[in-house]
Amino acid sequence: MLAVVSGCGLLGGSTIETTTAAAPGKVEKAKITLGLLPILDVASVHVAIKNGYFREEGLEVEPKIIQGGAAAIPGLISGDLDISFGNWVSFFGAEVKGIAKDVDGLKLINDGYQAKPEMFLILAKADSSIKTPKDLEGKTIAINTFKNIAELTARATLQANDVDPNKVTFKEFPFPDMEAAVQNGTVDAAFMVEPFISRAQRASGQITVLDAASGPTDSIPIAGYGTTGKFVKENPNTVAAFQRAMAKGQRDAADRPTVEPLLVEYAKVDKETASLVHFGEFPTTLDATRLQRVATLMRTYGLLEKDFDVKSMLVSTPGG
Repeated sequence: MLAVVSGCGLLGGSTIETTTAAAPGKVEKAKITLGLLPILDVASVHVAIKNGYFREEGLEVEPKIIQGGAAAIPGLISGDLDISFGNWVSFFGAEVKGIAKDVDGLKLINDGYQAKPEMFLILAKADSSIKTPKDLEGKTIAINTFKNIAELTARATLQANDVDPNKVTFKEFPFPDMEAAVQNGTVDAAFMVEPFISRAQRASGQITVLDAASGPTDSIPIAGYGTTGKFVKENPNTVAAFQRAMAKGQRDAADRPTVEPLLVEYAKVDKETASLVHFGEFPTTLDATRLQRVATLMRTYGLLEKDFDVKSMLVSTPGG
């Protein structure tokens, strides 16, 4: 099922879950298609594959590369993806709009990744006139998809630095293409994640203009794994097996020596770049209190039109 790659970390709060996963039993679907991005956030999935954690649960995971969480949702609804990594902003926004109502809504089965400093950066060329957040006013910034965690945290931190976020233009680019877009002037700056931050700094000398995981977004939960209510109802043992494997993957992903060689393989960066990346947190519980913080920020910055309680989307982990 869903892999864990987004960020809810070690903030306080009780874990509140609504749908109880089945006790260990034969999986209903042995091969699952999992939507992933080629970023550090999903390292736990690759760890779980390499260490045989999915195989031990009777699962075979087929990774499928997506551009962002917003791109995952149509794939889940159509059935092209069984589970997908995605940012919380995209999941919450789609659920509030009722986009997945025909498949019993969207459900969240694993946490994935939570922010730490220097892993959510807006970068510009070394010789650019853009040196401070204020210099971004009137400029174009690359983000991977609109109305996602990148746009939310960019807007929040721009405003916190006395920049009107409505005076910035966001333009969509896949993460692997952002460094070149900044260098050739297609955009003025780019909102990057690891390992692309370290690659852009090392290969092109790009400079940090703003840490988007600071101030109002410090330690913000970023992303996790989701599926549809229909898939959960039809495949409870499969979901539970996925969650058990991911719990081990999340635990092991905190170990740099385990993750760095995998980044070279799946994110296509060199060994030195992999050794420089800034790690976020890989949470091992799906916590409603942490995730509610994201929905509240979305309401504050205009990405949700009404208040939303995230508890209805959460699926409990085995034994949780």
